[in-house]
Amino acid sequence: MAGRSPVKANDGQMAALETLAGSRDRGEADRARAILLTLKGWTSARIAEVFCVREDTVRFWRGDFARGGVEAMKASIYAGPPPVKTEAALRVVTPLLEAPVADRPNWTIPRLIAEIKAKERITIGRSQLSKALRKKSSGGGGPGTR
Repeated sequence: MAGRSPVKANDGQMAALETLAGSRDRGEADRARAILLTLKGWTSARIAEVFCVREDTVRFWRGDFARGGVEAMKASIYAGPPPVKTEAALRVVTPLLEAPVADRPNWTIPRLIAEIKAKERITIGRSQLSKALRKKSSGGGGPGTR
């Protein structure tokens, strides 16, 4: 179907899309920007080229917006198994890294992994522990720990 998209937005939705377009989550921001460009009359092909996605992807975003509004543009967390290892690791690591820097040992990722294994009896990989620390933004990720 060539021509103008039937997607419409009211003033409240426009404001919410503008806010979402500034999101730190690139997917959210791109979806919101694509809808804003659609409302300005851009074609699927032109938007797809700008965001380096397929035209069908732009159409899916438009359909999601038409059905679910701005909420449908937001990133969603998919159900899955609970992060058992991550939670166990953070139970051990958080108090260790929250201690004042002057009063604590130098905790490296390998030392933290060994401590987690000793206390929780689980094995966690370096990358998984690093991701957990960054996501949790624990005391282990700040400049005061270097």
